[in-house]
Amino acid sequence: MRIALLGGTGDLGRGLALRFGFHTDHDVVVGSRDPDRAHEAADAYESTLHDHGRERKITGFENAMATDRADVVVLAVPPYHVADAVEAVSGTLDSDDVVVSPAAGMRRDESGAHAHPPSAGSVTALAADAAPDDVPVVGAFHGLAAGRLAALGADLGIDTLLVGDDERAKEVVSGIVEDVDGLRALDAGGLANAAEVESLTPLLLNVARHADGLHDPGVSFR
Repeated sequence: MRIALLGGTGDLGRGLALRFGFHTDHDVVVGSRDPDRAHEAADAYESTLHDHGRERKITGFENAMATDRADVVVLAVPPYHVADAVEAVSGTLDSDDVVVSPAAGMRRDESGAHAHPPSAGSVTALAADAAPDDVPVVGAFHGLAAGRLAALGADLGIDTLLVGDDERAKEVVSGIVEDVDGLRALDAGGLANAAEVESLTPLLLNVARHADGLHDPGVSFR
């Protein structure tokens, strides 16, 4: 399976690229609006994997080219870029693809981070509105600490909640999640539940800020 990480040069993109590259045999493609940045990031991720004893080929392209022929397209971009990112690659998406949205709308003040969803109700809904009608969108990877993902020696032992209205798409995303050692996918229902799931991200940021010793917290449901 080919996984394209749009905005894959950022912190979350790096963490996901390294984990998919280390734990799975899926093709990993780094996307960026700047193809040179994508190539440089892909080379850096390959080097990190090599240092951890894993020889993998990771490629980097401009976002639309990264999306072309991908099976899963992860929008590892800030929430205010999600709709633009989807619209920019919509011509290379088809009904067999799955778009994944990990972003959460937030605002920050001196007290911490607070949920601040867009007018669509959630960032996942924003992505679904921007995607072609026949392309399913799944919300996933919310609240995963990028630093913890990128530290390949760190055990994960954390869950990610999936929201979406297409059961096949959720099964596809669940599969790639659980191919990563220490990640578990849990179904949290349809897109209407995305705002509740996305609110986990600011919650975890506040825990990381205030709880001693929890710099990269995650959630495990029992």
